[in-house]
Amino acid sequence: MGLRMSESAKPYFAMVCLQFGYAGMNLVTKTVLDRGMSHYVLVTYRNAFATAAIAPFAFLSERKVRSKMTFTIFMHIFVLALLGPVIDQNLYYIGLKLTSPTFSTAVSNIMPAITFILATLFRMEKVEMKKVRCQVKVVGILVTVVGSVLMIFYKGPFISFFRSQLTTASSPLAGDYLKATIFLLIASLSWAAFFILQASTLKKYSAHLSLSTIVCFMGTMQSLALTFIMEHNPSALSIGFDMNLLASAYAGIMSSSIAYYIQGLMMQRKGPVFVTAFNPLIVVIVLIMSFFVLGQGIYRGGVIGVIVLTVGVYVVLWGKHVDDDGEARCSQDNTILEAVKCCSGNNGVSIMPKINETNEDVETGKLKPEENESPVVVVVFGCENVDNISWCKYMAFFFVRGKVGRSVTSF
Repeated sequence: MGLRMSESAKPYFAMVCLQFGYAGMNLVTKTVLDRGMSHYVLVTYRNAFATAAIAPFAFLSERKVRSKMTFTIFMHIFVLALLGPVIDQNLYYIGLKLTSPTFSTAVSNIMPAITFILATLFRMEKVEMKKVRCQVKVVGILVTVVGSVLMIFYKGPFISFFRSQLTTASSPLAGDYLKATIFLLIASLSWAAFFILQASTLKKYSAHLSLSTIVCFMGTMQSLALTFIMEHNPSALSIGFDMNLLASAYAGIMSSSIAYYIQGLMMQRKGPVFVTAFNPLIVVIVLIMSFFVLGQGIYRGGVIGVIVLTVGVYVVLWGKHVDDDGEARCSQDNTILEAVKCCSGNNGVSIMPKINETNEDVETGKLKPEENESPVVVVVFGCENVDNISWCKYMAFFFVRGKVGRSVTSF
């Protein structure tokens, strides 16, 4: 039981750890963007580091199981690179540069709701509003959206225990908040579409590492082309051994290569809604890290929003967990029913014939009078495939004959 519980907890643990990686990326990236690094250059180097980090593992571990590349799969990968590395990352970095990590992650918490809608439209998520578990998931997603809105529009009194360490950076202008919100919403839509398309692509190209490597490589090429178009000075691509290099390497290895691989695994096991349900945790982690590590104060609205977000995440995950358990039970019941149907030509019922044996008393050597025995009807349950049918019949026969004193060796 302990091993089973640990196995079931691994997806949750992996996704929570991934949110810590994303939170650290937000803080480090905000620092280099404020120092003047171009977000186009950052995205290019981020995907280049991601490709270099994951390519050796993909080549060594999946060279025998790698699926055949077709034109359809290649186009899926091309669009994945466009949605994730190019559109989402660039627009998100623009919003992050204009505002703050807390605001950017709060706006991005709309993504679970967008992913749920897209997954429902593409029939990746079943919505049966008559069932409680589906109602719970919908309510949980709405709660996360409410928490995000609270963090964005409601501030309240300022709270800080480290007033002497507060930064004196000026607040962004109202126009910057509006532009940042638009960019972040488009980035969230692009990121949600990335998850939907990734889940569909993994059904045709199941090599997780190879898919992540190709997506990062295509993202590097597309980002490099975009950088040459937007940055007229080629020297913008030159970086040294400084914070810019650290931010690019951290974002590439942690938030792209490792993240794409873990998300791909969880996508096949749990679906896109499960993966995006953890995204609201980023704003919670960023807010806590900014408060305790950087000494930045927070507003009462941020605290209330964090509490509401946390409740919404737990509600969505609980509904998803109940939904997965229900699907697992239905699948198991269908397997049993199919096995019963296949057990014999008598609609799943085996009729055991009567076996005539000499009723001899072992001690006296005399014959016993024969007892009237009627055919025994045994309904076979639990056979998982046709090859096990004979084994099931034998066990049933042994049990019935054992009641009259026969041993196994006599059969």
